[in-house]
Amino acid sequence: MAQIKAVFFDAAGTLFETREPVGETYARFARPYGIDASPDAIEAAFRHAFRDALPLAFGAGREPEELRRLEREWWRGLVAKTFAAFGEFADFESYFNSLFECFADPARWISDPQALPTLRTLRERGLALGVISNFDYRLYRILDGLGLSRWFDSITISSEAGYAKPSARLFATALERHRVAPAEALHIGDSEHLDLAGASAAGMAAVLINRKLEERISIEERIARVSSLGAAIDVVRVL
Repeated sequence: MAQIKAVFFDAAGTLFETREPVGETYARFARPYGIDASPDAIEAAFRHAFRDALPLAFGAGREPEELRRLEREWWRGLVAKTFAAFGEFADFESYFNSLFECFADPARWISDPQALPTLRTLRERGLALGVISNFDYRLYRILDGLGLSRWFDSITISSEAGYAKPSARLFATALERHRVAPAEALHIGDSEHLDLAGASAAGMAAVLINRKLEERISIEERIARVSSLGAAIDVVRVL
């Protein structure tokens, strides 16, 4: 079995999360624009729209300005679909602009308490570190604002790579940047479908974080399930 040389992380839901539920933020920002819907209902509509949306993936070779435009258009469409059943906004464009900028603010997010210690420990062990995420360019600002970006050798996002999880090609893009074989890499994330299945399909070892898991660590061949981000350190050591 090849020795692990590089460890990759999912971003939202793994390294950090929103300070308040998405539905609450969407609902609070919508009220001044004439939409008064429950946060739970908006959250459910958002999850449904997000699940059905086309991948946030546009590809290399595009100018940065075009990528930023496409990313905003993707999110605008998703937000519009989220609110399709809740009435008409007094000014949807202003609402969307304020919401989009809100989630670009690092202050709206909070790091997992074990993120920094985990990254520091893995770096001290001489491992290369990277991010693989279905996010847009705002991720760079968020990671920087949370004090996380300095730990990473690469950040691979779907909107720029042209592939989105669970596509193995997104993982392959990150592996190529580090010049490591799939067997020499491990990916850590919180989604069974996007992270565990995607990384496994790419030939990588995979760690799934399930914070409701009673058992701290469960390992079967090159797939592990852990109850916390910090527990992933032990998985890397075993693999």
